[in-house]
Amino acid sequence: MSTTLCFGPELRRLRVEAGLTLTELSVALNYDKGHLSKVERGERSASSELARRCDSFLGADGELQRLVTRPETDSDSGTAGSPAGPSRWLVGRRAVLSAGTGALIDLGLKLGGQALSSTDAPLLPSFRMQFDQLRNLGQSTAPKVLLPLLETQTRMIAGVAADARSVSRTPALLLASRFAEFTGWMAQEAGDSDAALGWTGEAAELARAGGDPYLGSYALVRRALVTMYGGDAAGTVALARRAQSSELPPRIRGLAAQREAQGHALAGNEADCLRSLDRARELLASDDAHHGAEPVIGTSHVSDPAAMSSGWCLHDLGRPKAAAEVLDREYSRLPPHALRTRARYGFRRSLAHAASGEVEHACTIAGDLLGVLPAVPSATVNSDVRRLARELSRFRSSRAVRDLQPALARVLAPAHD
Repeated sequence: MSTTLCFGPELRRLRVEAGLTLTELSVALNYDKGHLSKVERGERSASSELARRCDSFLGADGELQRLVTRPETDSDSGTAGSPAGPSRWLVGRRAVLSAGTGALIDLGLKLGGQALSSTDAPLLPSFRMQFDQLRNLGQSTAPKVLLPLLETQTRMIAGVAADARSVSRTPALLLASRFAEFTGWMAQEAGDSDAALGWTGEAAELARAGGDPYLGSYALVRRALVTMYGGDAAGTVALARRAQSSELPPRIRGLAAQREAQGHALAGNEADCLRSLDRARELLASDDAHHGAEPVIGTSHVSDPAAMSSGWCLHDLGRPKAAAEVLDREYSRLPPHALRTRARYGFRRSLAHAASGEVEHACTIAGDLLGVLPAVPSATVNSDVRRLARELSRFRSSRAVRDLQPALARVLAPAHD
């Protein structure tokens, strides 16, 4: 029996068991009664969005979501994998870390026309400042513009480490690892998941060579982000759990618990999701190291990552009104210059309002953000823009939706090089 035929009768059974008419259910879910009737009869397939809301409203604990196919993924967004293979820009750690100055000259790794050498170690503070500047620039610049510079800088700093005295090699390796990790994030934003995973792996190995055993565990959290956007709930949870061993710093464990919660939300498992969020909140609150001169691991623009993730998860759990309330509050705390972060959570906020039936408000939020996306294109944000477009397509009679559709279509149109 197909998943469609299984879903419809089970939805009807749970609705009748709850004492609800089809009209009452349609009003509660903001879905057309005729559409729900066809879904129950197996004449229409159920989307993962509808399954999530039915699960939440009927207290099915993810059972209905498990009866539909896995959540829609954007085959042309690159977030579920790229056919291009690993990036040609990877550091090649064994060659670089064992190379001498001559080999680095051959690679063209020069700074101001001078070959890198052991005397360049004092340049590390300058590279550290550049990292902060590039990270901020990533909030307002297309990732494909930044990637060549990030890749070159990573290789340059790894080159400094290769030829540095032992006393300065460690900080160079650790800084190179952070450049590599950020390069991986920009690669994912550019839609190249293979390169994102490759750079994340490079970051972990550079950090390990520099004596930091922790960034490798954070790499699991980054990998879990790739699986989450690919719609793989079980894979997301499994990777996130591996990054929560007790010897790890609270921030990494907290970010891992947050990612685990998002995986549980994808699967419709509310109880485990809320427990993971509570754990993330406690761990992130206990992270009192303030990181000193080291770059912050994870987002540096969201003041309360656990709270923002709560809003994200509530939507995936089929509770859009609660999600909208949390996301409204947390969004107001984002810095104005963090355009990429504001786009990411702003479209999720718009999606929550649309799912709550607040269509005009959702369109207003999205309309303000669509003008930003050309400056900060993002494969991950586009996944929510597509979800928003599908959500709003149910309200074609709304003038606000009709007015927004041309701008949505321009953002979602395939890019042509």
